[in-house]
Amino acid sequence: MLKSFKTVNELAYAEIVEKKSRFIAAVKPVSSEEDALEFIAGLKKKYWDATHNVFAYQIGERNETQRQSDDGEPSGTAGLPVLDVLRGEDIKNTVIVVTRYFGGTLLGTGGLVRAYQRAAKEGVLAAKVIEKILYRYVFITVDYNSSGKIQYEILQNGHIIYDTKYTDKVKFTVLCEADSADGFVKRITDVSSALAFIELGEEAYVKRVDGNLVT
Repeated sequence: MLKSFKTVNELAYAEIVEKKSRFIAAVKPVSSEEDALEFIAGLKKKYWDATHNVFAYQIGERNETQRQSDDGEPSGTAGLPVLDVLRGEDIKNTVIVVTRYFGGTLLGTGGLVRAYQRAAKEGVLAAKVIEKILYRYVFITVDYNSSGKIQYEILQNGHIIYDTKYTDKVKFTVLCEADSADGFVKRITDVSSALAFIELGEEAYVKRVDGNLVT
């Protein structure tokens, strides 16, 4: 799994007008090609009366799945410029559909490329590019006398306390970056004089939005 990657945070729309033609960009995070195709089909149904419904998507750790369609526009003037917006920032697991309502004035090859690309960029801005970082769950059980010291150690190193349970002992559920999990476990073992009970859990992606981690 990737240590981190960029994608978009949420479904969003943006619209531009170029020489009376309306370009409506819809951008959405997706987890599979099936999700992307379902989204595209839904927008084609929603905008059934549009002149064109151009799309592009990029999916996979190494962008293994890349598709684009000009949907009747001159070859290379629509789908590829939209896909290039995703490629340019290496935005993964994202689909963009740009719907055009023709305004009566031809834009020419260069004009179409610029309009579709600008609409796609505005859509991506509205959907907000975020970073997803691979973390690992670590479960730490300690007695009450040690809990304050362990909590301090967790927070000092920038890890996330996801949950804390208080029973006869204190159980911390911690998220730490996956590639530092082994070192973290060793540090807690040392700090607790090997008295802490530590379990490693599964890995999961955590979002960084506007510089803040969101679990």
